[in-house]
Amino acid sequence: MMKTRRFLFIPAVLLSACASQNDMNYVQGEVSQLRQESKVIKQQSAGSYSEMTQYREEVASLHGKIDELQYDYQSSKRRLDMEDSLLVRKTDDLESRIERIEQYLGIESARTGKSAAPRVMPPPQQPSASGAAPAKEAGQSKAEPPAEAPATGEVLLNEGLIKMKKEDFNGAREKFSAFMAANPKSPKVADAQFYVAESYFNEKWYEKAILEYQVVIARYTKSAKRPAALYKQGLSFSKIGDEANAKARYKDVVNLYPKAPEAKLAQKGLEKK
Repeated sequence: MMKTRRFLFIPAVLLSACASQNDMNYVQGEVSQLRQESKVIKQQSAGSYSEMTQYREEVASLHGKIDELQYDYQSSKRRLDMEDSLLVRKTDDLESRIERIEQYLGIESARTGKSAAPRVMPPPQQPSASGAAPAKEAGQSKAEPPAEAPATGEVLLNEGLIKMKKEDFNGAREKFSAFMAANPKSPKVADAQFYVAESYFNEKWYEKAILEYQVVIARYTKSAKRPAALYKQGLSFSKIGDEANAKARYKDVVNLYPKAPEAKLAQKGLEKK
């Protein structure tokens, strides 16, 4: 009986050993497969890391280019602002030199309408020996009465200002333009041009106002409206978001017209961030 039990125990041990061997083979296969998958994942991770590194380098390069472009842009704006300010000063100097030359040569100034030298009047005719005035030549027509002086256009200017108060900006511009056309040598032409710019500013058409203020700045350099035109042009630039040009104009007001009322306003504009 004991022998029979021993023989039965031996196959059980053998079966157990076979099962353990199969389990080991299965586990080894799973481990091998996992190792293979891990290897693939590592390779993919390495490729992804390489791509991410390349993307990061490209992004860093783009950031560098953007910074360089921003620096170039700011440098260009500063240079243009400086050139613009220099141009205003050169224009002032040129106008002053022209005025001195005109005064030296005795040429009538188109800006002021005044002559540097008085006109020489012809000597009066002497009476004849008989005491009578010299007879007129035959066929000579009678002297025509002197022509009346042209209207100064003050009415047009005042009518334009009245329309401005009523916010009839188109009608106001028509009056100011008519005044300038009828009175090209009037010292108030610069005022009319300034009011044209003001009409566009009040209408919130700031781009057009900038152009009209520039006419006052460039053409009427001796006008009392020029400091206001510089300041209002800077304010118009600020209204459209161009702070660089706005501050350039504020600097012109402070530097060129430090005693003008607009200089204090321009200084406040420069102090704003």
